[in-house]
Amino acid sequence: MSDLTAAETVIASASAVVDAAIGRLADIGLDDHQVLAYDVAHAKAALQTAQSMLGYGAKGELEERLTHAFVADAVADLAGKVFGREADWGVDAHALDSTREYVARFRDAAFLAPLATTEGPRHLGDDFEMVQDTFRRFADEKLKPIAEHIHRHNADIPEAIITGLAEMGAFGLSIAEEYGGFASGTDADYIAMVVATEELSRGSLGAGGSLITRPEILARALEAGGTEEQKQQWLPLLATAEVMNAVAVTEPDYGSDVAGVKVTATPSTVDGIDGYVINGVKTWCPFGARADVLMLLARTDPDRNAGHRGLSMFIVPKLRGEGHGFDIRQADMDGPGAGKMEGRAIDTIGYRGMHSYEVAIEDWFVPAENLIGLDGGKGRGFYYQMAGFENGRLQTAARAIGVMQAAYEAARDYAENRKVFGANISEYQLTQVKLARMAVLIQAARQFAYEVARMMARGEGALEASLIKAYVCKAAEWVTREAMQIHGGMGYAEEYDVSRYYVDARVLSIFEGADETLCIKVIARQLVGRVGK
Repeated sequence: MSDLTAAETVIASASAVVDAAIGRLADIGLDDHQVLAYDVAHAKAALQTAQSMLGYGAKGELEERLTHAFVADAVADLAGKVFGREADWGVDAHALDSTREYVARFRDAAFLAPLATTEGPRHLGDDFEMVQDTFRRFADEKLKPIAEHIHRHNADIPEAIITGLAEMGAFGLSIAEEYGGFASGTDADYIAMVVATEELSRGSLGAGGSLITRPEILARALEAGGTEEQKQQWLPLLATAEVMNAVAVTEPDYGSDVAGVKVTATPSTVDGIDGYVINGVKTWCPFGARADVLMLLARTDPDRNAGHRGLSMFIVPKLRGEGHGFDIRQADMDGPGAGKMEGRAIDTIGYRGMHSYEVAIEDWFVPAENLIGLDGGKGRGFYYQMAGFENGRLQTAARAIGVMQAAYEAARDYAENRKVFGANISEYQLTQVKLARMAVLIQAARQFAYEVARMMARGEGALEASLIKAYVCKAAEWVTREAMQIHGGMGYAEEYDVSRYYVDARVLSIFEGADETLCIKVIARQLVGRVGK
């Protein structure tokens, strides 16, 4: 039996345990067994990542070693979830016994330690290598020098960064060529976006990787439901950054459960122009001040019982505001309307530069032509939002990979230069194993991201996008924490970038679908639904 065959066998044994738990959840129900549902979702995500590593492992000796290390880690993590709870999972106490020898072999410190400074090749094609080099160079030369200043002073993203990314075509990566972008309609579009997002996030999460996500979300929503005229109007502007957008979906009382959205859009006619008047409060709206338009989800059906079927998506033009708060009057803009919009910046421990806002909207008029899909899009805003956020989950995973990569590099470099008890800490086995696990996890996440990108290009992969988001964003917390720990006391000092990576990573399991909601309401529900089919 070859080693990769052994890995396949171990994954199959572990998957049987997860499948048994999914079957049990189908019988006993999700709502009353949320802890089990949450653990099953994360276990499935880890094993799906492990499965994606098998093809990578067949490409060389180093790739094979990285694959074994990840598979063993994923199965060991599953064993920790199942131990003592076999009845809950619907398996017997010996369900994972056949995996013990494999896990022992490839989690052994002697096996892992040599991998500490060996990341492994990415196996990107020449075109994607060029994309990687281009965005890595921009991150190193433009983002890294300002990232710490933005973080420590809660500063705005310099306009030069936006202009530079626009000149590189970063905002048009997901927009079709016919609308002024660079997307060709192949899997290359998705992979290029993953590669670019990782490299920019490696430079700065707030000022880099997240910046190109906003137009991606609106572009996907327009592709899903916009009329041809709307696409012709807005997509070229998004592709060139002539228009920058923010996403206004969450409300103070409604986050992931958007069906309860209260912000209203009421039909109205102003100066002879048909449209809607918007009232209400949105929160957690990153980039809301600098944005030229808001992609805003509002209730067009006053019947609250309509749930998500009563929601519509609007493109809401606005003036640019100040980074730390804004107060805008519609009377100061060209066009009809006399509303006002006030934005209060929400101070956060990380993810700075974008700034997140609570936005109070009063009597803000939006022409009917700005309802995505026009009358045909009325009541379909939830679905357009999901179309935008679906790919956003893959992008969030790519952002997490970039943050992890930055943290790993910082920890590795510090370890090679910090002496403790007469030796560089990179020479100690514990440090080597920590670094090895980081390198293994990052490469596995990266390879799974490439696979999900290819699936989404085929119109598939909705579940897998959720799986990778859940797994990688939580993993980023461990990687950045251990990178911080390797720095010792200096890891707690703001003057070292690693402290920023740590607080930045913490947001990743919260936005684009909070981890608990994503696991229970999306992943576990879909897994259980497949049992019935």
